[in-house]
Amino acid sequence: MSSTTASSPPSSPVPAGPARGPLHWRVRFAFLALVWGFSFLFMKVGTRSFAPFQVTLGRLVFGTAVLAVAMAVKRQGLPRGARTWGHLAVAGFFLNALPFSLFAYSELTIPSTLAGICNATSPLWGMALSLVALSEDRPTRVRVAGLGLGFLGVLTVLGAWQGFQGLDAGGTAMALLASLSYPVGWIYVRRTLAGSQESHLSLTGGQLLLATVQLAVVTPMFSDVPSHVDVLPLLSVAALGALGTGFAMLVQYGLVAEVGPTTAQMVTYFVPIIAAGAGVAVLGEHLTWSTPVGAVIVLAGAALTQARSGRGTRHAGAAGSLPPEQSAGPGAQPPAAAATAGVAAAAAAATNP
Repeated sequence: MSSTTASSPPSSPVPAGPARGPLHWRVRFAFLALVWGFSFLFMKVGTRSFAPFQVTLGRLVFGTAVLAVAMAVKRQGLPRGARTWGHLAVAGFFLNALPFSLFAYSELTIPSTLAGICNATSPLWGMALSLVALSEDRPTRVRVAGLGLGFLGVLTVLGAWQGFQGLDAGGTAMALLASLSYPVGWIYVRRTLAGSQESHLSLTGGQLLLATVQLAVVTPMFSDVPSHVDVLPLLSVAALGALGTGFAMLVQYGLVAEVGPTTAQMVTYFVPIIAAGAGVAVLGEHLTWSTPVGAVIVLAGAALTQARSGRGTRHAGAAGSLPPEQSAGPGAQPPAAAATAGVAAAAAAATNP
């Protein structure tokens, strides 16, 4: 979804030489945008054979497996301390189990393109919540204007002037609630795990493991074992978990360390564009004019909410910043502590919704 604030800035010399370094990070940047953009398509295809909770559980199982392999290779263990595990359980719920499940359920009734655009509202929710929950996160006129502009874009996407005709209210509400769940999780992580001495990989591995356990308990209560499974939905769930949740998070850590959180988080703004393109090209979904226009307004508003004054540019802990599925969801600007950044980056898988 590597250190953040302690990492060297993008202008730092790279041993491999200036010619290879930029190309290398741009390739990883493009990979993240593609895999997180296609996550919504993978979820849509996955629900053809699996119940939404099963899609989420499979996603978490594959994602956790990738991180387990990475931890074994780097010889890192799981976090220690009951207090840390308690905080990780809450983080896993709000950053993984809940939003992943809500997005999977939403795509039963809404297009993957709309789900991808709803995911882009996370920075808007994040700024709105930070004004209430984080007294140190002071609003500026530009950021407040971005908040208003972003939600105007949401109304445009939904066709508010037409009375929201043709949209499933329940599915759309679930997608928006999923995008709201991420900043709730980020704020909680910032308040409870900032300054943890555990590595980002250890914390994130523990977080995904607990989210997997949560879904393993809930899934049998609400869904039956499918009588028949097609290959394509199974591969989609595997790709969603292994690539969009596990491997993408590892790539995101390295990207933040190499080019810094400000550049790395820009991948978020490509995700809804790719999600919309994939939905139209692969799934044959239809877009009205208000969808792309509203999406541009949402992204412009989200970008303004991330604006920082010169004095606050180095502060990477704003709750309004994105994680990386997240990122789902959701690329992201991580919180101040390196360990906290690792946990927050787990959400990027959502956009990884």
